[in-house]
Amino acid sequence: MYARSVKQKEQPRVKPHLRKGDTVVVLSGKDRGKQGRVLRVQATKGTAIVERVNEKKKHEKANPGKNVQGGIAQREFPIKVDKLQVICPSCGEAARTGSHRNEEGEATRFCRKCNADFTKYLGELSTGLVQRRADRGTTMAARLKERYLNEVRKKLQDEFQIKNPMALPKIEKVVINIGMGEAIQNAKLLDTAVEELATISGQKPVVTKAKKSIASFKLREGQSIGTMVTLRGDKMYEFLDRLINIALPRVRDFRGVATKSFDGRGNYTLGIRDHLIFPEIDAGKVDKSKGMNITIVTNAKNDEQARVLLRELGMPFGK
Repeated sequence: MYARSVKQKEQPRVKPHLRKGDTVVVLSGKDRGKQGRVLRVQATKGTAIVERVNEKKKHEKANPGKNVQGGIAQREFPIKVDKLQVICPSCGEAARTGSHRNEEGEATRFCRKCNADFTKYLGELSTGLVQRRADRGTTMAARLKERYLNEVRKKLQDEFQIKNPMALPKIEKVVINIGMGEAIQNAKLLDTAVEELATISGQKPVVTKAKKSIASFKLREGQSIGTMVTLRGDKMYEFLDRLINIALPRVRDFRGVATKSFDGRGNYTLGIRDHLIFPEIDAGKVDKSKGMNITIVTNAKNDEQARVLLRELGMPFGK
């Protein structure tokens, strides 16, 4: 008797040019022509998850007994990589890609239409963008940043007797967080919060998910419950400028912000009950006011240095 040969199932192969973070276009199917960024590549399945592509809706049935209003949850599902084509970051067209070894022996990709090296082009884009904009004369430093560099640093150095300029307190980042507990019952509220936070901050926020399940709150692990965004650089200073000089004065019966909201490590957290104080939000299109927490992270050694830093920048502390 001859032993029957068992044919092993071949694992599907992913196109070598497809990488996480690439911008791709759909070649066929119901989403033909759509473009999106690759969020994840599933090599063993020959599929990939692309942002805003192959979205499907999940209907939740209303249950008054459990206080569930019902709604529609929408998310991306995997799509075959054979239906995707990479868009060249240099020429901006959908093109086939090739791979070769550079002078350092590293494998890189290139566009077969314009012969542009993906790795080299993206590196130049990230390192030389600021210099190219400065050469064109299109950049302008944030007003609050110029005030910090020209005025505040000198005052901090004189008050705290800091000899090393690199040791002066400064703002590192600003974190804006909106918690949406109502999103457990109605997922549409979270989409609105993401759009409004993007309008306020000028940067696309991320959706925060629950780290663990809590039965009393009917919360499951991994469920979307809020949104947040982290600002750095010029966007951070521009947001603080609008917050201090425009948004906070619009608060009803405003008497200054609290001086005891420091965490002991030089970080300050400010709570806002109504996001309509920002002029970017159209009150006529808002169905419900939302609160938010704004955390200003500094490298100050103590709360006193952080308090002086924010006061010199114009933060209206109460008496």
